[in-house]
Amino acid sequence: MGDLLMLRVAVGICYVTFSASAWSVNNFLITGPKAYLTYTTSVALGAQSGIEECKFQFAWERWNCPENALQLSTHNRLRSATRETSFIHAISSAGVMYTITKNCSMGDFENCGCDESKNGKTGGHGWIWGGCSDNVEFGERISKLFVDSLEKGKDARALMNLHNNRAGRLAVRATMKRTCKCHGISGSCSIQTCWLQLANFRELGNYLKAKYERALKIEMDKRQLRAGNSAEGHWIPTEAFLPSAEAELIFLEESPDYCTRNSSLGIYGTEGRECLQNSRNTSRWEQRSCGRLCTECGLQVEERSTEAISSCNCKFQWCCTVKCDQCRHVVSKYYCTRSPGSAWSWGKGSA
Repeated sequence: MGDLLMLRVAVGICYVTFSASAWSVNNFLITGPKAYLTYTTSVALGAQSGIEECKFQFAWERWNCPENALQLSTHNRLRSATRETSFIHAISSAGVMYTITKNCSMGDFENCGCDESKNGKTGGHGWIWGGCSDNVEFGERISKLFVDSLEKGKDARALMNLHNNRAGRLAVRATMKRTCKCHGISGSCSIQTCWLQLANFRELGNYLKAKYERALKIEMDKRQLRAGNSAEGHWIPTEAFLPSAEAELIFLEESPDYCTRNSSLGIYGTEGRECLQNSRNTSRWEQRSCGRLCTECGLQVEERSTEAISSCNCKFQWCCTVKCDQCRHVVSKYYCTRSPGSAWSWGKGSA
């Protein structure tokens, strides 16, 4: 009875965390080893951080990581095999590994702690391994167990998903940084003690976004894509599993047109989307978002002015408070809209 209650609590945790998205780890929790229930909260938080990073990285793209795309198994109607799918798998797998590794190093799990396997060994000229290295071995093992178990398919798409899951985990390793502390008389730093730490998750997201942009397309017979999850669909994209490509994202199908709404493919189109124009502190890529989302998709850019309220004229008063006035100012925002009189286009296969 106690085990059943524990299982229900764990499933409940994951359900709450993922209620806004299509992915959950419930299937694993119901069928997986009960010993791993310890990690379910971290897995849920890790996957959520991956989803949030996906939304950040694609905020000003035509495809902006919509909720209906966040499924990690071909078994759950995720039939596309595009480069966007590859990113979802990589960032989600990386998010789970990242969070598990962090929690492990912080001592949140009884059976896991810092990676001290290299401590005391010479790492290079003037430095040795020491301190508390993040335990990526443990994080990788738990991430693989949870995330890969969600893949129920047995076709080329499933193999692609598993490959990209692994590429995400390899990205966590690739972005780790060496941190050092000096030792010596009067701070001479005659020798350093160094350890490996996880990079900031935003750096990991940037790394995988770059991988997405140069993802490799694997050519294959279309009949095997149509085979779906049937016994016939056991083709293995050999090229994708060569050592030189193991850390790269791969995809099988070209991306559809994300400009136009297509309900049968779950594409919302870019009409109504906000874009950035004449904005300060934005990248050149973000500044071009109106052209990418609106103009290049046959839409016009519409400026809308709204009144915003913010704190201003703040003054420090002794002691010890800060009092501010409430100032009103006009803010301009820009949206993609259809030209007056133009026909509404739903796109091929739309309802």
